[in-house]
Amino acid sequence: MDITSEGSGNVGAMNTFEVTNSKLIGIIVLIIDFLKGMLPIIILKILSMNDFSILSVVLITCVFSHCYNPWLKLKGGRGLASAAGGTAIIFPFALAVWIILWIIFYLMKKDITLANVAATVMTLILTVTSVSTAIKYAFPTPDSEAILVLFSLGLLLIILSRHTEPMQELLESIKSSKKETHK
Repeated sequence: MDITSEGSGNVGAMNTFEVTNSKLIGIIVLIIDFLKGMLPIIILKILSMNDFSILSVVLITCVFSHCYNPWLKLKGGRGLASAAGGTAIIFPFALAVWIILWIIFYLMKKDITLANVAATVMTLILTVTSVSTAIKYAFPTPDSEAILVLFSLGLLLIILSRHTEPMQELLESIKSSKKETHK
């Protein structure tokens, strides 16, 4: 089975689960995607490259290459698991905020794509508006608040860029359901 031509064509955990209908395979892909973001950060920390700027550029690169894989004709996953893997180590504040917001939005609307996008946008807004608090939960501490904001902006924009198509589909389905209701 070629996962890139099934379902959404996305190689991430969610599409893999939906296409294979196997929780085990979905969880394995989720763990692999998580490790794509986590392992490079751990390796750099072991090698004493413990500078937030370096670690953040490496994590952004990992997430970007997961989302826009050149060997898959710039297809990839949505980047959430890979981003979570790295942020669990260098910026757990953003990960914790994102998870809490995702749960809230998902419980409100029961839509994964909407919860992904809303949690991502709100995490960015909360990071920017509470950067003096957020910086206390970045490891190592960034040299400036601007570096933390740029990292957050870069990472979350990559994730949002992979959600444009599913959000367009969601908006179209909302429009068509409203048209059906008015008939």
